[in-house]
Amino acid sequence: MEYRQSKTGEPISILGYGCMRFTTKGGSIDIDKAEKEIMAAYNAGVNYFDTAYVYSGSEAALGEILERNGIRDKINIATKLPQYLVGSRAALDRYFDEELRRLRTDHVDYYLMHHMTAMNQWDKLENVGIKDWIAEKKASGQIRNIGFSYHGNTEDFIGILDAYDWDFCQIQYNYVDEHSQAGRKGLLHAAEKNIPVVIMEPLRGGKLVNQLPQKAKDLIASQDNGYTPAEYGLRWLWNQKEVTCVLSGMNSIEMVEENCRIASSAKADSFTEKDFEVIDKVKQIISESELVGCTGCRYCMPCPRGVDIPALFRSYNMTAVDSKSSARFEYAQTVGLKKDPAFATQCIGCGKCEQHCPQSIPIREKIKEADRVIRPLPYRIGINIVRKFMLRS
Repeated sequence: MEYRQSKTGEPISILGYGCMRFTTKGGSIDIDKAEKEIMAAYNAGVNYFDTAYVYSGSEAALGEILERNGIRDKINIATKLPQYLVGSRAALDRYFDEELRRLRTDHVDYYLMHHMTAMNQWDKLENVGIKDWIAEKKASGQIRNIGFSYHGNTEDFIGILDAYDWDFCQIQYNYVDEHSQAGRKGLLHAAEKNIPVVIMEPLRGGKLVNQLPQKAKDLIASQDNGYTPAEYGLRWLWNQKEVTCVLSGMNSIEMVEENCRIASSAKADSFTEKDFEVIDKVKQIISESELVGCTGCRYCMPCPRGVDIPALFRSYNMTAVDSKSSARFEYAQTVGLKKDPAFATQCIGCGKCEQHCPQSIPIREKIKEADRVIRPLPYRIGINIVRKFMLRS
C-alpha cells in the first residue's frame, strides 16, 4: 500500500474505504460480509475508513467491526456532521455524541461538515458557534482533524476553503468531473494551502467501469498494459500528487483485492503519455453522445443575470450517458442550492454569452431546452422546498 501525508505528516493510505455501500441482507447491513471485506482491506494496508451520520447503519456497523477485531486505534475513522440539520449549538453536541456511541469510540480522527454546497452554509454554521465548538473538541482530543465534504461549484469551494483553517477536505473528482464541482482548480488551490484532499466518486459510482460505452471498453481492453477501466480511473487520480486519498465503496472481496493491488504500486507522476491519450480518447467517446457541445471553458461567463450556463449544460449532457435522475440531482447540488439562484429562467436573452462561445453554441435556445429537461415542474417545486429548508438563516 502506498501512503501520503496528512497536514501533520501522519501517513494516510492512498486508498480509503468508503462505508456507504455495505451489502445489506434482510433490510440491514450484512455485518459478517462487511467484516471480511474491511479486514481484507485493513490487512492490505488501508488505514482510512469513511462513513457518515446519514449512511443508514454504517457508523454502527463500522464501530462493531473495529471493536470486534481490536483495530480501532490502528486505523483512522472519518465521519460527518449533518450540517444541513444543525440549527443550534446544542445540535452540534447531540449529533456528535450519537456518532461516538455508534462508532464505539471516544474520538474521531477526521471529522467533516457533510455535503457543503454553498458559502452561506458555512455562514450559518458560524452563527451557531461552530468555530468555538471545533476548538473545544480539538482541545479535548475528541476531534483530531477537521474538514468538509463538498458538492457545489468551484467558486464557493474556494470560498469555504479560505474561510477557515481546515485540516483536510473531500471532493468529487474523476477524469470526467475534472472541471466540475470543486474541480482541478479547487484541488490545486487546496494543495497551495497544504490541505490534503480526499476524493469521493472516483469512478462515478461504478459508471466509469460498468457503464462505459462499449467502444471505450474495447479501447481499454486493447492496451498492452493490462489496465482495467477501474485501474485507469484510479491511476489517473493517484498520478496527481495533490490527491491524498481516494475513497472506494468496496462491497466484495474481489473489489478490495483489485483496488489494493492497484494502490500498492500507484505513484504520482507515473502516468505515461500513452495513458493520458487513452483517457482523452475515452472522454471523447463519452462526449460523442452529448446533447450540447459545451467544453466547460466558461468563456460565456459571467452571465449578467447570474445563470450558470456551463453547469446547466453539463447536467443536460449527463442525461445522455446517465440517468435523468442522477443529472437532476447533480444540478440541484451544484446550482439549485446556491444562495443566489442561477437558473436558466433568469435569462433575458441579451446574447452576451453567445458572442464569446468558441463552439458557437446557440446558448439562449439551448439553455431553455436544457432547463425543461433538468428542471421539470416537480423538480422546480422540490428544489424550492429544499432551498427554503437548507438555506434558511
